[in-house]
Amino acid sequence: MKRVVIYSRVSTTDQEVQNQTDQLREFARDHQWEVVDVITDVSSGGKSASERDGLNTVFTLAHQRKFDVLLFWSLDRLSREGSRKTIEYLTRLEGYGVDWHSFTEQYLSSMGPFADCIISLLSTLAKQERIRISERTKAGLERTRRAGTRLGRPRTSPKAIVRAAKLRAQGLTFRQIGKRMGLTAARAHQLVKSA
Repeated sequence: MKRVVIYSRVSTTDQEVQNQTDQLREFARDHQWEVVDVITDVSSGGKSASERDGLNTVFTLAHQRKFDVLLFWSLDRLSREGSRKTIEYLTRLEGYGVDWHSFTEQYLSSMGPFADCIISLLSTLAKQERIRISERTKAGLERTRRAGTRLGRPRTSPKAIVRAAKLRAQGLTFRQIGKRMGLTAARAHQLVKSA
């Protein structure tokens, strides 16, 4: 008998998870799976696993091999962070030896005959998403350059370098130098080292 964890998520406290969990329990019962835990998050699906206590618990239990299958209502209940992050979660589960199954999207399952095809497709979508993000970033940077905005770290005047070095020579810490000059301690450190 497979041990299953049911994961459900709603975005707000006004929403009810009972409909999800009831049907997921029934599905598990029909497959003769033992439900070992029902984990719920009330959180945006755009938040990472580390920001969602429930999903973080799922991965901890998966790592400890406390269950065999993660059952969720639909892929967007697991994550809305984009295909790249979602495929990372699914691959992570598989790395722990845990299968996963979407109740409303029966084709999204690591247990069916098309599991490898689904993973390949999701991986391809994730790669395309990374490419689109990169293209948008490059286009935005190019538009900013054309508008005449200088990109990168602002140039440091020789006066600022001399001032930072003098303050350091007076015994001030990098944090104190940064505070006086309106910089971070790390930037103050860089100025002193470049003197």
